[in-house]
Amino acid sequence: MPTKTARKQARRAARQGKKPTTQAGAYVREEVERYEKGRGTAKSRKQAVAIGLSEARREGVKLAPPKKGRASAATRKRAQKDRAVGAGTHKVSKKRSAAAKKAARTRAKKK
Repeated sequence: MPTKTARKQARRAARQGKKPTTQAGAYVREEVERYEKGRGTAKSRKQAVAIGLSEARREGVKLAPPKKGRASAATRKRAQKDRAVGAGTHKVSKKRSAAAKKAARTRAKKK
């Protein structure tokens, strides 16, 4: 879950008229830091970046999904849904989020 500082930095970048990728940088930076400290759920740096971008979309950053050929269809579809959640046009599945939290707790116990 994004911290207050990441949200604050992203909002400031949006007010300044920065591009969505710059706005999302705060979320990505935060997730990569978590990965480096061994606290996050990411298993690789690449995954940490993907999680950061996903969080940014869900927080309302108008970041487009990856183009065809750059990512799988499933990834593009997930990015579209994340963006819809951020825009407020799609509700988060309660079952999915509960399952994700449970899986994260299980992974944390194994460490």
